[in-house]
Amino acid sequence: MKKLRLSLVMVLSAFLIIAGCASWNKTQKGAVVGTAAGGAMGAVIGNAAGNTAMGAIIGAAVGGTAGAVIGHQMDKQAEEIAKTVPDAKVERVGEGIVVEFNSNVLFGFDKSNLSDDAKINLDKLVKVLNAYPDTNIEVQGHTDSKGSVSYNQNLSETRAEGVSSYLKNKNINASRITIKGFGESVPKYDNETADGRTQNRRVEFLITANEKMIEDARKEASN
Repeated sequence: MKKLRLSLVMVLSAFLIIAGCASWNKTQKGAVVGTAAGGAMGAVIGNAAGNTAMGAIIGAAVGGTAGAVIGHQMDKQAEEIAKTVPDAKVERVGEGIVVEFNSNVLFGFDKSNLSDDAKINLDKLVKVLNAYPDTNIEVQGHTDSKGSVSYNQNLSETRAEGVSSYLKNKNINASRITIKGFGESVPKYDNETADGRTQNRRVEFLITANEKMIEDARKEASN
């Protein structure tokens, strides 16, 4: 019971922090949320909001001054991705970045092999990812709700694996990359509309600090 009350307090605190800091930049929000919350709350918030990307990134937060240092570096990287890859949605979340590609940009309908246009877009992203080697990259596959649950799960995993393999072939270190397929289980958009289903067919890249970036940030914060 105490754990339940603590979880509810943590979640409420996080939403109050986020709501009360609307005028802050992403770096400041990342530092505060990371300090107040930590991994457990990040996962709770992300799942409650139906946003696995947000939950994973907040859950990986370092927090404090080191988190602010990481957030500043992520600000620069996010700006560069947005300029370099105009076909992607780029969002700063806490101490990380979410890069979202609609599946139509990467795959043909109901396909898992990358299109020529997909390779062009991924090549642009690869340039930025290689310029910032001290980050981890989680590739998430998502589908709409059409079709069976098992089919959509498999399709999401296959698409995430296809993107991951392409990144590795472009000299992104394999140790930086993890993949997850969520099928239709985490919609961000309305599956009751054609446009919403189109947007739910997506691949997301979660970019977070690796151990080297975290250690460097802590050293910088202590100076």
